[in-house]
Amino acid sequence: MSISEQFWESSLEELKKGYKEEPTYYICLLCSKAVEKGVIYPHQSVLYEAERYMRAHIEESHGSVFDYLIGLDKKLTGLTDHQNRLLRLFYEGKSDQEVQKETGIGSASTIRHHRFALKEKERQAKLLLTMMELLKERDEHAPAFVPVHQQAKMIDERYNFTVEEKEKVVAKYLPDGLEGKLNKFPLKEKQRLILLTEISKIFDSNKVYTEQEVKQGLKRLYEDDVLLRRYLIEYGFLDREADGSKYWVKK
Repeated sequence: MSISEQFWESSLEELKKGYKEEPTYYICLLCSKAVEKGVIYPHQSVLYEAERYMRAHIEESHGSVFDYLIGLDKKLTGLTDHQNRLLRLFYEGKSDQEVQKETGIGSASTIRHHRFALKEKERQAKLLLTMMELLKERDEHAPAFVPVHQQAKMIDERYNFTVEEKEKVVAKYLPDGLEGKLNKFPLKEKQRLILLTEISKIFDSNKVYTEQEVKQGLKRLYEDDVLLRRYLIEYGFLDREADGSKYWVKK
């Protein structure tokens, strides 16, 4: 299961915590870092058991679960830029008067109206979530869509593909899987995205790579490693230092 699937299939309580408990470890839903149970971890001169260390990791690496979620693409959150800013200010504990002063929007009563509108959005989301859960129990014809990876930059129809579609594309262009060769990098953007989703799996999300290591890994799959690297960065699978000296899986 990819990290994106871990994230989307987690319960609301797990998402609020930012991590999930597995039989032998805890895994961060925001970046995939895993910590083994039964191990004591040092952090800032303090020793923590696994679950407490995971909470410290989230605070240090992501600020908070809220900070991480509010920073996701608007097509994932469904929030407008205006709603996003208001939620950030509300989360900081600012009063209606303080929010009004900082945003320059109407009056304090205007801000209260926005709070009410967000509350309505929450109620609608709960109803939709409940209906979708009930639908899962009856809809035998619903296709299984591949979850959008969390750092996608531009979410559009290219990301609308099913597990079956992905399997067909991978079988066609990567017939021997990641141990073999990519026989062609297709022109259709959706097919490219599907292949990039698969190719990105060769990189460890907890490792930092040199440019040469990235080149070697991609060259093993396809002759034009520069093209693959450019698209992996463009689609938000990889990130790098400005000088290209270090690369890592974008989280």
